[in-house]
Amino acid sequence: MKGAALAAGAYTATLLRALIGAAMIAPFWLVPMLRKGAGRWPERAVMKLHLERGIISAFMALSFFYALTKMPLAEAIAISFISPLIALYFARALLGEEIQPQAIYASIIGFIGAIVIIAGQFGRAEMSNDLILGLVSLIFSALLYAYNFIVIRRQSQVAGPVEVATFHSGVGGLVLLLFAPFLWTTPDLSAVGSISIASAFTVTGAMAIAWAYARAEAQALVPIEYSGFLWASVLGWLFFREQVTLTTLAGTALIIAGCWIATRKASEPAAEQAPL
Repeated sequence: MKGAALAAGAYTATLLRALIGAAMIAPFWLVPMLRKGAGRWPERAVMKLHLERGIISAFMALSFFYALTKMPLAEAIAISFISPLIALYFARALLGEEIQPQAIYASIIGFIGAIVIIAGQFGRAEMSNDLILGLVSLIFSALLYAYNFIVIRRQSQVAGPVEVATFHSGVGGLVLLLFAPFLWTTPDLSAVGSISIASAFTVTGAMAIAWAYARAEAQALVPIEYSGFLWASVLGWLFFREQVTLTTLAGTALIIAGCWIATRKASEPAAEQAPL
């Protein structure tokens, strides 16, 4: 998506990603639904969640991919890690989840790791206008992403992964389509190919996230978001030759520690309560 956004613009890449993703997954939900007795159209309350998630995701993705055109991939992922930290407290306020101490410790450790990475990266560069725009976009995206966790948790309790993925891409695409007369630019074939691959990842990821949030509380899952930096570091270096510094490695070590604490502690009570 970073390559596609640089080539075709963040808006066009984000719009096509959503529309292509919806076209990929929609038949797997529509065909069974249209068969007699095999499915049904979502109820009003469920549809409200689909619409809410789709609208949030549209602007969340657009602002994030715009930020990717202004700054390195690993740095963008690192800064976005404020989302899980905020989401823990959203989960308490909006879902009534009791925040376990290990979830707080894990998120704080991971957040410190992200701060270490940011300090090391930004200490070597001037605060250009592009970097400031990227930061503002990322903070906006991160706030939406934090609330998005809460909507996912509610959504996954009342709808299956395929339905969730269908409306996630479909509603998001329709929302973004409203701005096409003002922001659309025609991409070349290579950009469309990259966007199509990203769409497949989006659909698969949306289903995986829905499956996970149907089975675990948000506070147990959101700290695992910090592991995303590992992949961002590797992919940023592989495709864009973005350097990985010693401070990046130090921060990553803290992130891994936070994930380990969250998964080890959170899984033990779940295992004790699992049905036979």
